[in-house]
Amino acid sequence: MIDRYLLRYFLAVIDHGNFSRAAEACSVSQPTLSVGIAKLELELCQMLFRRTNRRIELTEAGARFATSARRIEAEFLVAERAVRETPARETFRLGVLATIPTAMIEDFLVELGRMGSTTRLEIVEGGERDLGERLGRGRIDAAVTLLRGDRPAGIPLFSEGYALAMAADHPLAHLPVIAPGQLADNVMIVRRHCELLSETSRYFTSHGVRPFFAARTTSEDRALALVRRGLGVTVMPDCFRHPGVVRPALADFAFTRTIGLVPAAHADPAAIARSDVVQALRQTLGMPRTF
Repeated sequence: MIDRYLLRYFLAVIDHGNFSRAAEACSVSQPTLSVGIAKLELELCQMLFRRTNRRIELTEAGARFATSARRIEAEFLVAERAVRETPARETFRLGVLATIPTAMIEDFLVELGRMGSTTRLEIVEGGERDLGERLGRGRIDAAVTLLRGDRPAGIPLFSEGYALAMAADHPLAHLPVIAPGQLADNVMIVRRHCELLSETSRYFTSHGVRPFFAARTTSEDRALALVRRGLGVTVMPDCFRHPGVVRPALADFAFTRTIGLVPAAHADPAAIARSDVVQALRQTLGMPRTF
């Protein structure tokens, strides 16, 4: 295969009439260009130039090769121009809290597509602590996570409380509010990513409720499926809704959370706020909805 630089040397000699001016045009020394032309002739097994003291002329083989060489170089230039004129796709590395409903993320992606966004999105799911560490190390550009007082100011999206999740045919499902003592003999599902895991445990312990735990899962969808099939009950943020699962309030359980977008330290907050990703998040997660 003939290297492109050899074609450029060859065409430069034709265009400039001698080796010294061709070498200057190619930003190489004359010996370097001469060696390149000799290498090209060796690869083609043909003399391309007749060299005399006064001038350099193309041989018959050189004239035929020049036509192909110019076409190839023109195609190279067209390809280079196409690449330069193609806008670079920006990658937005978005962390997503594991306790955000799947349906919310799906709606966000639908909205991003509807906006015609060209942003290349990389989604990184994790717990609150994991996302915080990734933000600090610059491994993600922003995270949809909890907004707390000990964290840099973010862009609020929505706030909500917590409630029980139980099967629609559970004996207590008809009650709007359930006291902890009424759950004393209930089986429970542990949501390992729950940001209130410690607080929920202390709440039930303080009321003398020490249930049997039928499952421990890091998947919110699986937790809902287990609840729906009657394996146990659990405590979840209000935004989680699922056919066959009811969400009665838990008496005196007044915890709330605010979900927002937290930019990484390396990111420009103004640029993040203007991005298609944030606009789509505000349009979907920033609305009072349940899933």
